[in-house]
Amino acid sequence: MMRRIISVSAAAIFLLSVAPARAWGQQHETDNAIRFFQWKVAQDPDDFFNYDRLGVAYIQKARETGDVTYYNLAAKALEKSLDLESAHAEGAPAMKHLATVYYAEHRFAESLTLAQKAIDLNPCDITPYALIGDARSEMGEYEKAWAAYRKLQDPEDAQSAISGVQYLEQSRESVQSFLTGDTKAAIDYMRRAVAIAVDSRMAKESIAWSQFTLGENYFQLGDLANAKAAYNDALKSYPDYHRALAGLARVSSAAGHLDDAIVLYKKAISVIPLPAYAAALGDVYAKSGNGGEAKKQFDLVEYIGRLNAFNQTVYNRELSVFYADHDIQLQKALELARKEFEVRHDIYTWDALAWALYKNSQTEQAAVAMKEALHLETNDALVLFHAGMIYEHLGDAEKAKDYLQRAVALNPQFHLFYADLARTTLQGLSNGSLAVAGQRTTDARP
Repeated sequence: MMRRIISVSAAAIFLLSVAPARAWGQQHETDNAIRFFQWKVAQDPDDFFNYDRLGVAYIQKARETGDVTYYNLAAKALEKSLDLESAHAEGAPAMKHLATVYYAEHRFAESLTLAQKAIDLNPCDITPYALIGDARSEMGEYEKAWAAYRKLQDPEDAQSAISGVQYLEQSRESVQSFLTGDTKAAIDYMRRAVAIAVDSRMAKESIAWSQFTLGENYFQLGDLANAKAAYNDALKSYPDYHRALAGLARVSSAAGHLDDAIVLYKKAISVIPLPAYAAALGDVYAKSGNGGEAKKQFDLVEYIGRLNAFNQTVYNRELSVFYADHDIQLQKALELARKEFEVRHDIYTWDALAWALYKNSQTEQAAVAMKEALHLETNDALVLFHAGMIYEHLGDAEKAKDYLQRAVALNPQFHLFYADLARTTLQGLSNGSLAVAGQRTTDARP
């Protein structure tokens, strides 16, 4: 699995400035909305409402295309809206939407502050609590995140009956359930969120995102059939949806259908070349014995990560894990993990830090970081694998066996290389041979 997407904010982080022609066909409604509100603000440059609507359209365009320029345009439109109205309840929507842009840019503290201001301006709108919870979660403040999510369930608020609030409530319940170790409950909540999204006719891309997330939950349990069905549903909702294509590629890879996985990853990359897709495609090429093509994809990962200042901000964790996984630039992997830790303290940043420390032979420190990564008892097979390898290296065979067994039991094909390494290491531990079990992860990697 690439790295689980925890946040369910309306903001999504994408990369490239141009999507292929087939993807543009799904964006006509958004393009029309942008043109309409551009015309409206030209007609009446003092109307704060139209600037807010224009900002929302730009955010949706950024989600659909991966062009980060649209986040910049959204911020400018929303800031203009707030210049015109920020003292009364009417200004709250623009504050909430600008908080969404900040979240997309990993400016979590600023996003949190602005979302709270939106609530202060208009307490009747409880939807910003979802964004507050998301930001708190990324900052590792989970109890505060859960408290914010509970605000979406407030039976005293009339908006609790509105489908949009119900969607936020169910999707956030799914996130909390997954993070606290109940993946089956996470699936149930996300299935309800998908149904609400479809029934209320949310934006097609948003429906597809929800279906993709459901697929991710199924994959975590090793349920490849239902994961595949959810990803296919996402493609029906939003054809050429890059996340669903990558999800199907991961299912094909787990099932041993490497040629299919290659085709699907290529399709995802042709839509938006995210570093995780290039890294995964490189791994599939390596598994199939095509080292030359694998190297091309691995080079692409580094190129994307260095492409611009925005990428260097949002892809630190992905690059850190990539370097650590492939035993290249290990000191850089640790630097990037620590840099990410400056703004993020969630369990996946702790996990990335632990893995980078482990690969830099700082195993005791890795165990300290891994304890933080595991403190919510999240059932993520890859995190459990990392924990098992760290404890194996420390000579704690009991803990190593426990975590590795749990990883394999949870999802026997959780990773193209590491699932086999987990079984090999377990065999060594069962034979009482730490020397056999202690082989470096590089033995299983390209």
